[in-house]
This record gives sequence, C-alpha cells and structure tokens, in this order.
Amino acid sequence: MTGVVEPPEASRLAHPDVPAAQLDHVMVVLAGRAILNDISLEVIPGEFVAVLGSNGAGKSTLLKALLGLVRPVAGSIRVAGRSPVQARSDVGYCPQVRTLDRETPLRARDLVGMGLDGHRWGLGGMSRRERDAAIEQVLAQVDALAFAEAPAGRLSGGEQQRLAIAQALLTRPRLLLLDEPLSSLDVRSQREVVALVDRLRRQLHMAVLFVTHGINPLLAVIDRVCYLAGGRAAIGSVDEVIQSDVLSRLYGSPIEVIRAAGRIFVASDEETHE
Repeated sequence: MTGVVEPPEASRLAHPDVPAAQLDHVMVVLAGRAILNDISLEVIPGEFVAVLGSNGAGKSTLLKALLGLVRPVAGSIRVAGRSPVQARSDVGYCPQVRTLDRETPLRARDLVGMGLDGHRWGLGGMSRRERDAAIEQVLAQVDALAFAEAPAGRLSGGEQQRLAIAQALLTRPRLLLLDEPLSSLDVRSQREVVALVDRLRRQLHMAVLFVTHGINPLLAVIDRVCYLAGGRAAIGSVDEVIQSDVLSRLYGSPIEVIRAAGRIFVASDEETHE
C-alpha cells in the first residue's frame, strides 16, 4: 500500500467540508442501561474536543461507538461521511496506555510497527521498505526518533504515550480518539503530550476527541468540550459548559464550578475534580 507514506493532506483535503464525526440523537444501551442518551455532536476537521465526565459517564463508550465496536439502538453515527465500520481506516485510536514490563524485549519502533503487523483493520500489501518508511514517518511526527531503538519497557510514561500516538497515526486518520492519555503521567509529561496532540491536529488537519478526567491541562488548546453525565451531554465552549447551572442541570444535582488561579474545579457532594 504505497500511499501510506505519502503526505496525508491530499486525501483529507479532497473533502474538506465533510465532518470528521457526526452523532445524531444517538442512544447506546448496554446491559439494559442507557449509557448515551440522545447525544448529538458534530466535529469538524482540525477541531480539538475534550470529552469530560466522571467514571462511568460514557466517555469510553462514546469512543467505542465511533469505532463501530458498539452500535446505537437509536440515532446515527457517521465518521468522515461513512459508517464507523466503513471508516475505520480514517480513525486513529489510542487506548489507555498500560505501563509495559521493563523487561519487554521490543524496541520502541517494533512496538509502533505492531500497528501495521497486528492491526486488526490492516494495512496489507505493504513492502518492507514501505513499512519501514511508514514507521519512520510517524516516529518523526511524535518526536520519538531519538529513542526509536530503545527497549520500549525502559521508556518513561510520556515516551510510551508518544509511541501509542505514533501507532494511531499509521492509518493517516482524519479523526484521532484518545482515551485518558494523561493518566499516570507527571505534570511535565502531561503538558508535552497535550502540546504534541495540539501540534499534530493542526499540521495534519485532524480532528481530536480527547477523553480526560481533568480539564485544566487542556484549557489553552481545546475548541469545545463534550461533558457527559447520566447518559446526557452538554456541548460547547469551556465558558458555555463549565458553569454551575449547566452542570447542575446535567447531573440533576447541585454542582459548583470554582475558578481560581487560572484553573477550574468542579465540585459535587461526591467528588471534586479539576
């Protein structure tokens, strides 16, 4: 597949007006419970959307629906103008990174290469030269060439997250889905990962849905937020959504939003998070 190492802009910009993702009154029911209920969202190419909510709010389910791994019982989902199953090659997915065993023998570039060799959607028909060029390209895009030959298990959490993002870029996605990429990272690594994702979406004109438990690391880069609670969503800018009255209506109980020193804290009777 020779096209995989070519610049992504040509194919992506051939249809610049097609939304990267569209959800129209989507309902997803799992084990008899409506995890997502009447969710409508349109994400345009190049847009950075943070997906927020407490544990169990449906953040990961939203990503699985966009991947075609769960199907809605009502409403419709389109990715790059097609069904999620048809558009899987247009989606890059970063699941939550699990810390690798330090004795893992794989080099960093070998781990990324598993996105070609073991990717269930496949990038078949590539020669060895094309495969190596594709891996080299995505390693360069995430600034990982300096540790490409290092044992993957000996890398820091931030470096391993870069490799996960590199693997997700192998299909030249129009939509990048990241599930809690900042978990277990120190503050410096969080900033570096956020800056990397922001740079990539601008350079590649790639939409991003970034699942996170805390909004503060993303405040300088996100365009909108999708805040999930009780199966419902509040969608808009940070100033439109992260408000006490809006979140209180969403949760169906009192929520207090506190802004201090350039940070945002969301507090309820059960928890407080940033």
